[in-house]
Parts: sequence; C-alpha cells; structure tokens
Amino acid sequence: MKYAALFKGINVGGKNIVKMSDLKQLLIDLGLAEVKTYIQSGNAIFETDFNEEDLYNMIYCGFTDRFGFESNVIIRNIDEIRALIEELPFSDEEIKSAETADPKLEHLYVCFLDNLPDKSKIDDIHKKYQGKDGLKMGKKELYLLFYQSIRESKLATITAKTFNSSTMRNWKTVNKLYDMMVSMQKSISRDSNA
Repeated sequence: MKYAALFKGINVGGKNIVKMSDLKQLLIDLGLAEVKTYIQSGNAIFETDFNEEDLYNMIYCGFTDRFGFESNVIIRNIDEIRALIEELPFSDEEIKSAETADPKLEHLYVCFLDNLPDKSKIDDIHKKYQGKDGLKMGKKELYLLFYQSIRESKLATITAKTFNSSTMRNWKTVNKLYDMMVSMQKSISRDSNA
C-alpha cells in the first residue's frame, strides 16, 4: 500500500530542523520502500505492507530516536488522499471568491487529524469564530478556506489550538503528494511487468 506521512512542526521558524534527505534515510532504515520527500515541511510518501498502527508507532518512535525531539505524524493511504480530494466540500465559487481577495496567497488548506473530527469541537470553533474564512468537516480531516494569509487567520489559530496534534497542508501540497503516489504506483507496475 502507498502512504503519505505528514510530520507536524518541523522546519518552522528555524526550529526543529530536519533535512529531508535525513528524513528519507530514516524511513528507508525503517524498511519502507520507494521513499520520496516533498518540500521542507515534512512530507514523505512510501510503500509498505506494515499495518497502519504498527507503521505509526515505528515512524513516531524512529523519528524521536533519530532526531531527538517529538513530531506528531499523520499517516494516510493513497485511497484516503484520493477520497479527501474528491470530496472537497467548498464550491468553485467559494474558492474563487477567496482567491480574488489575494491571488498571490494559498487559500485552501487541509487540517489532518489523528481521529474523526469531534462535532462538538467544530461547533465550538464556529462559536468562537464568526468571520469570512470557512471550515468544513471531512472524514478524518478539516477543510479550511482563508481569505487572507493563513498566518493572519483567527480561524487557523483557533483550529490549531483546538486540534493541537493536527497538521495543516495547503491544497497544492495535498494534490502533489497524491500525484507522487499515483506516479509511484505506475512506476512499480511498469517495473513488475518488465
């Protein structure tokens, strides 16, 4: 099965620095195959037959041992990434409206959660935040649409505090990771047919 691993809080603001080449080597050393990383924010894809619980524990503990600090890791398989892309709950009109506010920024994000979203926590966020930015629930993630920079969004701050083990990725990164997993699948198929 193909997976994406999303690490929280590395290479942010000059803290918790991890080179992607070192992260890739860790995952290879843990026995994962076809490992590739994407940008500096802690994204990796790979293939493995390990079950997800063992995979999580192995990566989490391996990361802590290798780099000397903890980083929560969210793991999603290729089918889960495909489904969350297909089930984007914001309309084209909503997205275009946000993009018009500032075309230079990323506006659409996915907040990856450890577990299913707690509806009461989502309701609390909506009570605390009454602005223009949008938040919608997915299966094991939240979709966020920002009209300004994520760094300036009160909704982003409230969401991150409410789900403090979560990690956010912009929509371009989510799609790129999915494309990388699909390409890996095609490459493996070609190699096995050779």
